[in-house]
Amino acid sequence: MPDGLVERLVLFGHALRAEGLSIGSGDVMTFCAAAAALNPGEIQDLYWSGRTTMVTRRDQIPVYDRVFRRFFLDQSDPLPDEPMPPDSTDSSAVLQVPDNERGTGEEQDDTKIAMGLVGADAEIWRHKSFSECTPEELRALRRIMARIRLTPPQRRSRRRVADKTRGRPDMRRTVRETMRMHREPPRLFWTGRKLRVRPLVLILDVSGSMSDYSRNLLQFAYSTRRAAGRVEVFCFGTRLTRITSAIDRRLPDEALEHAAREVFDWDGGTRIGESLDEFVRHWGRLSRGSIVVICSDGLDRGDPAVLATAMERLSRLSHRVVWMNPHKGDDEDFRPSTLGMMAAAPFIDTVVSGHNLRSLEKFAATVPELR
Repeated sequence: MPDGLVERLVLFGHALRAEGLSIGSGDVMTFCAAAAALNPGEIQDLYWSGRTTMVTRRDQIPVYDRVFRRFFLDQSDPLPDEPMPPDSTDSSAVLQVPDNERGTGEEQDDTKIAMGLVGADAEIWRHKSFSECTPEELRALRRIMARIRLTPPQRRSRRRVADKTRGRPDMRRTVRETMRMHREPPRLFWTGRKLRVRPLVLILDVSGSMSDYSRNLLQFAYSTRRAAGRVEVFCFGTRLTRITSAIDRRLPDEALEHAAREVFDWDGGTRIGESLDEFVRHWGRLSRGSIVVICSDGLDRGDPAVLATAMERLSRLSHRVVWMNPHKGDDEDFRPSTLGMMAAAPFIDTVVSGHNLRSLEKFAATVPELR
């Protein structure tokens, strides 16, 4: 942890002590250790690491929230009935470090990105294509992307459970209650199909033609995996690689580093047909009844017939096939122009864009509707 950040956390402890909380040196040391174990650049992690180590009574929480807002978020004191909502804390907040504790040049930029993002710039970057962003902007966008919350789609299973929405009368339970009560039941019981989470499979193109987007799409896959649970992630260039277990890490940077080590053909050639054919043959059971999202620009150096055959088999196994093509951009009248996309088009249910943060957020919001 940077020395400037440690001193900042110590000053926060002094601010809490000035507000009447009994904060000792040991409590501040525990706070610093907890923040270092988590991610001190994340507001939510910083909030909870301080609250769990320096708040001992429930009546101290409003004081802690008020000081935290003022010290780290530079916000005025909230109204008496306004709680501190950790889950809705502004993801674009900046943790301010005194100027004399900042680095210079590239070190200063890395520190600023690690500590948070400026809200006004973040709103502009949401509409800016990944291919046009600077490295600093891309690092900032990945910080925001890590907070994307995706609700997994659901399906109705064959199993029935009690349902208050009056799907269908539950005659068995109604008769059973009638016999038990020796008279008419007090009410009519209803049953409906149980909802189960529909699996989601992400297949990412990490070839050279996708170099402007592949790392950001991998970050999106990491966020999706963390939020939805039943998510499988694959990468392909000239061959297919399963990276689901590699991205199961607490920190995004660590997860992406493990995934990069698993993929040997990063920024190489592209063989979409052979990769999808391998997925269907070896991992087809994972796509059964699932939503498959293929993230690629469709530039394929393989045989189009192999791609068409693999897509046909994949469309029969899966519930929906979604193709995310960054070249679609904001064009609602997009028509595939690459040979790979044209070969796969008859078996694609939906074509979406993934060229900027706003398009990924829009896709995450529409996933629950892909029932």
